[in-house]
Amino acid sequence: MPNEIVIAAKQAFELASYEDLPLKPGEVRGRTLYTLVSQGTELGWANGDAFPIRPGYAAVFRVDEVAQDVVGIRPGELRFAMGAHRATQTHLARYTLPLPADLEPGTATLARLMGVSMTTLMTTKARAGDRVVITGAGPVGFIAAHLFKIGGYRVTVVDPDELRRAQLEQSGLSDCRERMPLEDDAFAGKVALVVDCSGHENAVLEGCRLVRRLGEVVMVGVPWRKWTDASAHELMNAVFFNLATLRSGWEWEIPIQSRGFQWEELLEGYNNAPHSVFSGFSLALDWLAQSRIPLNGLIRRFVPNDPSALYSDIAAKRIEEPFIVLDWARLEEDK
Repeated sequence: MPNEIVIAAKQAFELASYEDLPLKPGEVRGRTLYTLVSQGTELGWANGDAFPIRPGYAAVFRVDEVAQDVVGIRPGELRFAMGAHRATQTHLARYTLPLPADLEPGTATLARLMGVSMTTLMTTKARAGDRVVITGAGPVGFIAAHLFKIGGYRVTVVDPDELRRAQLEQSGLSDCRERMPLEDDAFAGKVALVVDCSGHENAVLEGCRLVRRLGEVVMVGVPWRKWTDASAHELMNAVFFNLATLRSGWEWEIPIQSRGFQWEELLEGYNNAPHSVFSGFSLALDWLAQSRIPLNGLIRRFVPNDPSALYSDIAAKRIEEPFIVLDWARLEEDK
């Protein structure tokens, strides 16, 4: 039987067997090649109260089965999906995307991480040439910095972690700082957008103090815990007197898929959205295929045969690479 990673209890990551059900209309299924670990999110789930949880974030799989009503997908294709850490993937075909022919499958899983800040790129009032500050240079912040650089923004990254700053600098982002440039005349009151990918309240507070009038501070990072004794009054003061716009960076702010107006489907709704979660994923896959984001030496691959040890290493920050990909094909080979 195939295996999957399960969080059975608090911080209890296990490998368990499961059985696939028959395909439903509209579905495709295949063997998983790779899945992507969302480190902060999955560790956050493991600190929750409702178990079991079957974690996962993104997957690339090779299609083996196609429901009879599915058109345009054939066995043997490689496809991307928001899939769990499991040996097989079963998804509605419309929620999968084909991989560009020249894109390495493990690397393709990072398109899911790109989608997190892609929503902010699609919705911000800031425009190309504006100053953007990214706070937090973990996996999401690293990707966000490169997305805004590709978009033509002047990007600065702030993170106290020396290793993270070094990794970004080696990837081509030269302006990486230990602290927010609050006293720098080139930045104070001149930053159009601060994207917080740290979940740290002080980064959000300082972002509201840094941005120009009517500038935006977008909270992409999840505030999993309280880090400081900063008061709500301090934040309110910064927002009110700096005329800052503070908002959530919720990635699902845009529709999952665009849906045009069709009279015969009117009761099922439409959005005519110019951007969607899946249009962002599609763009991300293309940019990855074009090597627009330098990733050399930054992806660590593991065979998912010992989830407990892996997530212990993640929690203890013993893995230096920012991106962690699980190799399910190797797990099957090693059986």
